[in-house]
Amino acid sequence: MASLFNKFQKAVGVLAKSSTFAKNPRQLQFEADINKLFMYTSFNRLGREAVETDAEEIIEMAGKTSLSEQQKQVQDNIHYQVENFCSLMDAILCPDVSKKEPGSQPATPPPRQSGLTFAVGGSNHASPAADKPFVPETKPLKLAQVSQRLMEQLGYTLEIKPSVIPHKDAGQGCFIKGEADAGTVLAFYPGVIYSPAFYRYIPGYPKVDSQNSYLITRYDGTVINAQPWGLGGDSREVWTGSYTPAVKTDTKTSENGSDRLWKALSKPLQGSGKAKEVLERRNPLAFGHLANHPGKETNPNVMICPYDFPLVEKDLRPYVPNVSFGDSGEVKMKRFGSFWFKTGGSNGLEAPILKTLVLVATRALRDEELLLNYRLSNSKRRPDWYTPVNEEEDRRRWS
Repeated sequence: MASLFNKFQKAVGVLAKSSTFAKNPRQLQFEADINKLFMYTSFNRLGREAVETDAEEIIEMAGKTSLSEQQKQVQDNIHYQVENFCSLMDAILCPDVSKKEPGSQPATPPPRQSGLTFAVGGSNHASPAADKPFVPETKPLKLAQVSQRLMEQLGYTLEIKPSVIPHKDAGQGCFIKGEADAGTVLAFYPGVIYSPAFYRYIPGYPKVDSQNSYLITRYDGTVINAQPWGLGGDSREVWTGSYTPAVKTDTKTSENGSDRLWKALSKPLQGSGKAKEVLERRNPLAFGHLANHPGKETNPNVMICPYDFPLVEKDLRPYVPNVSFGDSGEVKMKRFGSFWFKTGGSNGLEAPILKTLVLVATRALRDEELLLNYRLSNSKRRPDWYTPVNEEEDRRRWS
């Protein structure tokens, strides 16, 4: 529906002026984004039989529903799609036990445990590999084969090829192959998750973005570093997210005492954060980090959506391409000035979550490049290729 995007955009503009929306610019933009996601994903949940009148009802509902209820509905809508995706991936990759030869005795598999179970000592059986999560057997398919089979069943997949954006720095782009409706989860943003309490462990700290363009920040301050994920892989494996970034050195630069002190204080802390999960590296949708910013006079066609994956869903876990540094998914933080401090872990009443991001379609898409509004801060110099989509939204996002 060509007018759906305009309808939802107009509705958000009207609702943003309502007294129910926050007055703080940053919170206002957050609420506006959740409002948009509520409408897109709820409309998608209705399926392809949905009509324009359904969109009108959703817009009306958005004006009456509280922010917290909208957030819950968005999470539920996204999780519904993720469950479907994981089910299809299982069908593609898990061995078909029913095809084993008659009379053969199946091998007794080791106890099924997640990486989390091993990490907290869930097994009482000592073994030489007790510190390594069990990696289940999967079909020997390459990423390209998995991608093709997913498209046949889901109707779309992603492929990486040269961007069509007309500037020299565009490089590779992320394209949808097939078609998907507005509100569809098109991609995961993969990589290592850092809560504010662990910022100093991000490679390159404090100038973390000087040599890494694959960092993204959620509204709650959670940072995801997709650089270690790269282009995925061709197996299911224990993934730690560890990598060594290239470091540029300049021996000609002289330093005074304060410079040396600042470098010592700012040096990134060492440590792996004990991240260790069995992840499916042949994930055809784990390319959200390769979506480009739209060129001049071009509109984005996807938007970022925070997705809090419940870690109790162990069967789905291999297909969520993220690991937490430390206890980033569960730790509570308190801010004091520009510093963040840990104030304790989970209270035991709430299920632990993984604070991830997904990319959601803002209109119907077919065989085209995914374009994401980067919303770069206007407080520092932006790259020459960056053209703001909406300067006011950028300002509110980083206020």
